[in-house]
Amino acid sequence: MALYQVTVSKTVASNGIRLESGMQVVIPTQTTTNPVSVNGGKDVIAAFQRVFGIDISSIFHTLGAVLKVEKII
Repeated sequence: MALYQVTVSKTVASNGIRLESGMQVVIPTQTTTNPVSVNGGKDVIAAFQRVFGIDISSIFHTLGAVLKVEKII
């Protein structure tokens, strides 16, 4: 099991959704692969919904350049 921290590195405003620089979520996964690139990022989308109450699914495809992923464990 791996634990990843995903951080927004730059403020993004798109499609009525605004993500501020520094927003971060921690995501546990069963695999050792980056959660942004696996399964359409569903774990990342679910984590932002759970932590911030924001559904980023409509803009997720544009976030690749601003999401910084760090493996914690």
